Amino acid sequence: MASRSTQILEAAARVIARRGVRGLRVEELAEEAGVSTALIYYHFKDRTGVLRKTLEFISDRAERYTTHLAPDGEPLSPREELDQMLLLELQDTTEVRENSSAWGELRASAVFDEVLREDLARATLVWIQDVAALLGQVRPMAPAAALAAAAERLTALVEGLSMRWLSGMLRIDHARTLMSEGIEAEVERLGR
Repeated sequence: MASRSTQILEAAARVIARRGVRGLRVEELAEEAGVSTALIYYHFKDRTGVLRKTLEFISDRAERYTTHLAPDGEPLSPREELDQMLLLELQDTTEVRENSSAWGELRASAVFDEVLREDLARATLVWIQDVAALLGQVRPMAPAAALAAAAERLTALVEGLSMRWLSGMLRIDHARTLMSEGIEAEVERLGR
C-alpha cells in the first residue's frame, strides 16, 4: 500500500495531467486522493508545496520506468541504455501518458511561475546530465560541451514528440521512429 503522501502525489499527477496546473484545486486533489484537505496541507504545507513535490514525483517515476531492467536480463550497453531512456518516454501506457502530460503542464505553467521555473530547470538539468553521461559512454572522445548540447537537443526532441503524440498530432510509432533517428544523428555527429 502506498503511503498517504505518495497517494496524494499520484492523484496530483492525474489531476494536473487532466486539468493543468491552474486547474489543480486542493479540494479536488483531496477528493481524487481520497484524503482530507487538512492531510494535504499537513504533508505539503500549501499548493506550491504540492506542485514542487509532484514535479519531483513525476521525475522519479520517469526515471524508474526508463531505467528498469529485467531481473534476469543481460546488462545493456551504453547505447542500448540511451535508446531505452529516451524511447521509453514514448510508450502508450497510462503511467507514461499521465507523467508526460503532467510534465508538459508544469513546464507550461513555469512560464508564469518563477519558483516552479527554477524547480523545473533543476529537474531538466538532471535529465540532460543523465543523457549526456550516457552519450559520453557511447562517444568517450566527444568534448563535454558537445555531449551537453546533444543531450539538450535529445531531451527537447522527446518532450516535443511526446506533446505532439499526446495531442493526437503524431502516431506513437512515428514518434518513436523520429526519436530513434534523432538519437542516431546525435551519436553520429559526436563521432565526427
